[in-house]
Amino acid sequence: MNTIWFAHGKESGPRGRKIEALSKVASSLGWAVESPDYQGMDNPDARVAQLLELYQANSGKLVLVGSSMGSYVSMVASQQLAPEGLFLMAPAIGMPGYAQPEPEISAAQCVIIHGWHDDIVPPQNVIDYAGKRHIPLHLLDDDHPLSRSLEQLSSLFHDFLQETAARPDATRLAPHI
Repeated sequence: MNTIWFAHGKESGPRGRKIEALSKVASSLGWAVESPDYQGMDNPDARVAQLLELYQANSGKLVLVGSSMGSYVSMVASQQLAPEGLFLMAPAIGMPGYAQPEPEISAAQCVIIHGWHDDIVPPQNVIDYAGKRHIPLHLLDDDHPLSRSLEQLSSLFHDFLQETAARPDATRLAPHI
């Protein structure tokens, strides 16, 4: 079965507004959903270790979805899990104190969504990251939580999952070193 693993942000939880909205989209398309609880874990690399410990492979496709610190978790985990897709919202790129300020990814498909008015992760960090790697980037008229963009996020996620489901097994994006 095709499965999505959500990784919430530092200040959120496994059933935040974005995860709930995107879970409905995923379920409507027949994807299973996992959403571990990382609350109280402020170290992003400890979250990566927990995801890798919890992850159970299956015969279907894997998509990792993250928001903020959760995007970092998904990006770093992709280096070992090589999912079919990465859907990254307001990714924590270029953040001080992170072991990999610009984590490389390994996925067949990736998209980044970020807010122009993000005061936590500067948009320029994300623009530069996506540009160097030729990753599709959607910049929205929103701030870090992207809470005013749930409808647009849902639409982008729907299209992303349909593309991922239709894609034959493909070579993953090679990490840029």
